[in-house]
Amino acid sequence: MSKRPWPFVLGGLLVALLLAGVVSNYASAHPDGLDSSLLKGCTVNADHEIAGGSCPAQQAKDHELADSPLADYGIRGVSNGFLSTGLSGVLGVLLTFALGGGLFWLARRRGPAAGPSTGHTDGTANGSAAGPAGTGSDSTADERAARAAGTR
Repeated sequence: MSKRPWPFVLGGLLVALLLAGVVSNYASAHPDGLDSSLLKGCTVNADHEIAGGSCPAQQAKDHELADSPLADYGIRGVSNGFLSTGLSGVLGVLLTFALGGGLFWLARRRGPAAGPSTGHTDGTANGSAAGPAGTGSDSTADERAARAAGTR
């Protein structure tokens, strides 16, 4: 693959930032299937609070991170709901991209693996001495040994 993937990666990042920053504000405010199934058996008032009955949602507790800066799909301290949701989405995308990019950078190929040392110390450039007639080296033997070792 000779082409650089940067235009594709940057395009994907731009689309993710747009979706997280703008489109996420238009997500449904109605409870999903899990929330509605946990409310079966209870009566709920106009503020979506349990007013009576018996249902599993009555045993719900706050999450350990409920008071964190990015709790409830927003940023604490930002009073504008649209901006708070958009900024938290953008921050989430950037953090995920940085973490994923860092992991890919760590796992990338560093180049060809170093082959096993031949142990030649005779001072020649490739570690092989000239043949008996002075016509070259035993490069085919070295090539066969390297292929057998899996380095070529």
